[in-house]
Amino acid sequence: MLEQLLIFTRGGLILWTCNELGNALKGSPIDTLIRSCLLEERSGAASFNYDVSGASYTLKWTFHNDLGLVFVAVYQKILHLLYVDELLAMVKLAFSDIYDPKRMEYNDFDETFRQLRKEAEARAEELKKSKQVGKALNDSKKQVQVRKGGFDGGNKKSVSNDAGDGDGDGKGKAYKLENGHSNGNVVDNERSRAGVVSANGKENASSNISAFDVSKLQKRGKGAKKTDTVISMGPKVDPKKKIAKKNRVWDDSPKESKLDFTDPVENGHENMEVVETNHGESMMDKEEIVSSDSESEEEMGKETKPDAKKKGWFASMFQSIAGKANLEKSDLEPALKALKDRLMTKNVAEEIAEKLCESVAASLEGKKLGSFTRISSTVQTAMEEALVRILTPRRSIDILRDVHAAKEQKKPYVVVFVGVNGVGKSTNLAKVAYWLQQHNVSVMMAACDTFRSGAVEQLRTHARRLQIPIFEKGYEKDPAIVAKEAIQEATRNGSDVVLVDTAGRMQDNEPLMRALSKLIYLNNPDLVLFVGEALVGNDAVDQLSKFNQKLADLSTSPFLRLIDGILLTKFDTIDDKVGAALSMVYTSGAPVMFVGCGQSYTDLKKLNVKSIVKTLLK
Repeated sequence: MLEQLLIFTRGGLILWTCNELGNALKGSPIDTLIRSCLLEERSGAASFNYDVSGASYTLKWTFHNDLGLVFVAVYQKILHLLYVDELLAMVKLAFSDIYDPKRMEYNDFDETFRQLRKEAEARAEELKKSKQVGKALNDSKKQVQVRKGGFDGGNKKSVSNDAGDGDGDGKGKAYKLENGHSNGNVVDNERSRAGVVSANGKENASSNISAFDVSKLQKRGKGAKKTDTVISMGPKVDPKKKIAKKNRVWDDSPKESKLDFTDPVENGHENMEVVETNHGESMMDKEEIVSSDSESEEEMGKETKPDAKKKGWFASMFQSIAGKANLEKSDLEPALKALKDRLMTKNVAEEIAEKLCESVAASLEGKKLGSFTRISSTVQTAMEEALVRILTPRRSIDILRDVHAAKEQKKPYVVVFVGVNGVGKSTNLAKVAYWLQQHNVSVMMAACDTFRSGAVEQLRTHARRLQIPIFEKGYEKDPAIVAKEAIQEATRNGSDVVLVDTAGRMQDNEPLMRALSKLIYLNNPDLVLFVGEALVGNDAVDQLSKFNQKLADLSTSPFLRLIDGILLTKFDTIDDKVGAALSMVYTSGAPVMFVGCGQSYTDLKKLNVKSIVKTLLK
């Protein structure tokens, strides 16, 4: 039974809902659909399942892109209603005829919907009955065939070849039974492949007319001269000439060259002194300028060249001038395929690129193409808007504002850095600490990596260079307890921010993941940052999703605490392969809050959404 059917605009204004059903939905399936699918560019999916305690719904939807309307049907997940898709199409067609942007109420649509629902249910029943009748007929035909064929005692015969005597009595046929015995008509498999079949020991001349004569081939092979040689088409190699490796000449006193290729050291001594605190201005506070030059018309029209060849030059030019009544999926496929290939070359996961193209197609299908507008440019604009919506954070990520809000409550702002081994958690923690220092925020580091040798010393070196206090308890301690004591110490000393360094761990290491879940549950940090490498591509997506899954599975609290933000490291090593950022945000919904782009403390910046989108689509 249908639970609910709603019609609302893309702006969120509800125009009509079916009142006759009278079912109150449990939870908020419509709001979840809007947040999880419509705003996250997953509208190309066929349906959405909403599961909460005590409620399980399936939601299906369709769009009227020209009018900007959304039609959503909700029903119980356990029910498989066959008429929902047809009902949505009928309601969409009927409501578009009476829609007026100035109207807010459509009470007169109740009777129309009642008739449409009855028609859809009646068609579904007829279709169900026809399927049942067809199935019964197929079963009866199978039974009749079995009765005619009789019972063969389990020895099914398979015809391997037909001798073709021409007498039609079937005596020349050779059968082989499944139990390993034959019926007396022997078939030579090797000769049958060459086209020669023997039946009862006699060669069939009629079947050998168009076949190869094996005996002649054998005679030719026997009569061939033994002096025949194989001609090689490869390059000739002179056996006398041998390529010898040149030996390195070792001289006691080299004149110009040297064996030490490391960076030169001034005055022959290394500088072991601690670098000064002022390392320059952090890139977080610098605005990145992105040129707004769009692609040339020739580049944007590359994906529509095959389509233009089919329609002809005049037809495509007339369509761009006069406009198209309604865009169809076949019109969008060439441009979407080109966009999908382009995204995949920029390191976007294939599955995510496919979903993005499906969502863009769903948002453009049925929309009227304006005059002097090409389909390729329309698809390009829609994809650009979709990428901006995905990469733009849905909530505020102003850490400085959150730090001051926590300071007013007289408690430190706690940030936990998590990730796999070797991604640069400690180094980028120091970069964040340096950026906070520049904004007059007192910072304290917490060395909670009690697993890896040298981790405490590494963090201690960063703290000494930045002149920041560090809380440490050595190795082989419970990191959750160390973090708790560090937060207590920061509260007593009046530190504004506590940056918690954790051990690197693989996403499938359950003991370490359980320890991380305990640390987050016990200390309830304000921000959980996942540190991932930009150069590993889709592997970072797998790491992030499994980290979230493990934190959810191993949590002992009813309130799940997952990854809040992403810090992408080594962003300066990937050139234009920036698709990992899009894949990670699309998969987790967590925003990219920091981007590491170098080795110094100033090499930390924000993610420029416009720059990423331009790089993905160029």
